[in-house]
Formats: sequence, structure tokens, C-alpha cells
Amino acid sequence: MIAKVKKAYQEIFTTSFWQSFGTITEDDFSTFQHSYQFITILDDTYPERLAEIYNPPIALFLEGDIDLLENETLAVIGARKSTTYGKQMIEKIIPTIIKEKITIVSGLAKGSDTNAHIETIKNGGQTIAVIGCGLDIYYPKENKKLQDYISQEHLIISEYLPTVPPLSYHFPSRNRIIAGLSKGVCVIEAQKKSGTFITASLALEEGRDVFAVPGSAFEKTSEGCLELIQEGAKCIWKPEDILLEWNIN
Repeated sequence: MIAKVKKAYQEIFTTSFWQSFGTITEDDFSTFQHSYQFITILDDTYPERLAEIYNPPIALFLEGDIDLLENETLAVIGARKSTTYGKQMIEKIIPTIIKEKITIVSGLAKGSDTNAHIETIKNGGQTIAVIGCGLDIYYPKENKKLQDYISQEHLIISEYLPTVPPLSYHFPSRNRIIAGLSKGVCVIEAQKKSGTFITASLALEEGRDVFAVPGSAFEKTSEGCLELIQEGAKCIWKPEDILLEWNIN
């Protein structure tokens, strides 16, 4: 294996590695060392689960507590246009999960991601935010205070160089990191074929546990969860469902 990358993924990883390596200059490394932490796929601190996914990032740029990468993790993701029901489900699920020392991973996007980070922080848990731009860029801008707080007290991760803007195609790429970092993914709400749905589908393909909260069949934000359940995700509506699946009493 190359840096723990699965044999089936080695060709695409090697191509990506050399493409990315060619864009990083000595000045870039100087900037990283001065302002941020970074690890490569060859480092012992690189998360083993992430190294096993399709086309893992060659490097992660980090701001905050890198030790959080050693924790057990659950991704909590959902719709950007979160409903009251979605927010209530996050408030119901997260407090019990974090009492078991499980770190919550999400994407710092509007809606469910933001709610997941805030609920975790509010209840004294630990959270990791994976963003689709450079660590010095705030997106969405209204989450500036939240991003700053997570970078100081928790952990922010990106595979993008500083100053890189949040381009639309970065987010499907970002989603594979969220799925790859996590033992399991809990989907609160999702429209069919949305970014949240794609993240969960990637997790299923990688053999991760996927938990989906059912909702009304008449709501678009429930369609993705219901389809994921049909595809093999575990239907859950309380935190104990996740803990039982992981044999945590």
C-alpha cells in the first residue's frame, strides 16, 4: 500500500499527489509553519480512516487542537435550510453522544452544520469543522465568530492553501473528508442528491456507519434520509440508537 491508501485507489491518489505537490512552493510551507499546523498522509498523526478513502488529501492544514484527530468521531450533517424539526433533532441527539467522549464533525455550513457545532460547544463537547476554503477565509461570513472560536478551542481542517476561496466544486471534495474522518455519519435532514446526501452516500460506499433521521414523506428535506434508509442506512430517532450500534452503554 502507498501511505495506507487502498490498492484500488492508488492510481488516482498518485495522480492527485503530484498535481497538488506541484502547486506548493517553499513560500507556502513557510506560511504554513508560521500561521498553521499541517500534516501529510505520510505522518503518523494523519487519521488512518481518512487515508483509506478514495483519493485522500495529501495534506491537511489545521488550526486548533490537533489531538482531536485521535478521538472517536461522529459526523452530524444536514440541510442548509434546516427546519425547526431538524434543529430539535440535533438538540436531542448531540448532548447524549458527546457525554460518551465522541467528537462531532461537521462542515461549518449554514443550517444543520452550524447547529451541530453550536450544540456541541454549548454542551461542553468537542467539535471538528472541515471547510472548503483556506483557513484564513470565512465562509459563510456570518460564521466568522464561530469559526474563530472553533479554531481556538476545537479544530478547523482544510485541504486548501491559505487565501483559496470557497469555490462551489470544493464542497463535494470537502464532503469526502467529513465522511473519511468519521466512524459514522448521522444525517439529520437532506434533500435527494444534495451535498448532504452525497456525503452520506460516500460514507456508505466506504463502509462507514450511516444513521438517518426519518421525517415526513411530504417534506423535501426528508427525501434524502428516507432514500438513504432504503439504501442501507440505519433509521434512528434518538441518540441511544447510535450508541447501541456502537456497543456503548
